[in-house]
Amino acid sequence: MLNHIIEVLVAFGPVGVCILAFIDSAGIPVSAGMDAVLILLALKSTKIAVISAVVAVVGSTAGNLVLFTAARKGGERWAERIEGAGRAQRFKNWFARYGLVTIFIPALLPFPMPLKLFVVSAGVLGTRRRDFLAVVVLARVIRYGCAVWLGVAMGRESLNFLVRNTWYFALGGVLLFGALYLLVRLNDSARPLRLT
Repeated sequence: MLNHIIEVLVAFGPVGVCILAFIDSAGIPVSAGMDAVLILLALKSTKIAVISAVVAVVGSTAGNLVLFTAARKGGERWAERIEGAGRAQRFKNWFARYGLVTIFIPALLPFPMPLKLFVVSAGVLGTRRRDFLAVVVLARVIRYGCAVWLGVAMGRESLNFLVRNTWYFALGGVLLFGALYLLVRLNDSARPLRLT
């Protein structure tokens, strides 16, 4: 049933892709994956694929924003209760510093990672909406742009390339997370020096 709905939405072109990206990001996972949809569209028409990538960024951002906003509204009371409450407060402090990195990596990588968990955490823990949206948009522009480029450059071999290199993408994600984590730490440690 879900696969049939996906096929119907993709048949509607960019508007269908936008709706599909919204649904996927708002909490209902799309079995085919947005990357595969964009690659398949790139095989048919580069122009339609580029337009679809742009509207997929819009749809995905809107879907993530819906999830983020729902979590924020539901989590405000919880966040008030954990002020000074041990482990929960330590997680809140950690997420305030590194949470956007944990959103950027899964939003960027072309295989399933627990992005929704981090989106909900960002909403519950009061991450600034502007920062959240900037990270999601940047990651999705890179990811969906690369999916279209891959479809145009490699053709039908693109999906096999993604499957064959899943572990390399995972390793790249871990290394990127480590590099961004270190940059945040270095930025934090350099901040007092700027004040003197």
